Amino acid sequence: METTLASAQRYSRGAIVLHWLIAMLIMLNFAAAWIAEDMPKAEKMQMMGNHKAIGISILVLTVVRIVWRLMHKAPPMVDTLKAWEAALAKVTHGVLYLLMLAIPFSGWAMSSAYSKGEPVPFFGLFGVPALPVGTDKPTIGMFHEIHEITANLMILLFVIHVAAALKHHLIDKDGTMRRMVPWSK
Repeated sequence: METTLASAQRYSRGAIVLHWLIAMLIMLNFAAAWIAEDMPKAEKMQMMGNHKAIGISILVLTVVRIVWRLMHKAPPMVDTLKAWEAALAKVTHGVLYLLMLAIPFSGWAMSSAYSKGEPVPFFGLFGVPALPVGTDKPTIGMFHEIHEITANLMILLFVIHVAAALKHHLIDKDGTMRRMVPWSK
């Protein structure tokens, strides 16, 4: 039952590029945070500096993606989706967008609080101004908790998102996944 997708049924090239670029940066950032945990302090600080810069990049690209999405209508979902699948897809995508904003913002706020207002270095090119947040331990702890909880939720939804895409591609063969892969026609 594999269907041929017309260009109107695929996401725009810009949406596809932003989707995969942000996905790769998110995976890279999770890896950087996990690897940094066991590093000596100097190397850990360097890795976390990169982690922060990648997080800021994710935030900016997510804002670009949201603007792109507002300017370019998403293709309709395939008509073989059950109502609960379509509803779950909409909720999951909405929460993923929220997390792609909340995780970098909470990390930026945590860094701003921890550094007592020092700019966040962006790959040594320039400093991203600190957010105006408190610098006390409870504030730092609060932003750390928010960052960690939202990151763990992101992992869960990421796994669900990938599993659903693979289910639609390998089992349902309904063309859902091909709407977002760059190599698909």
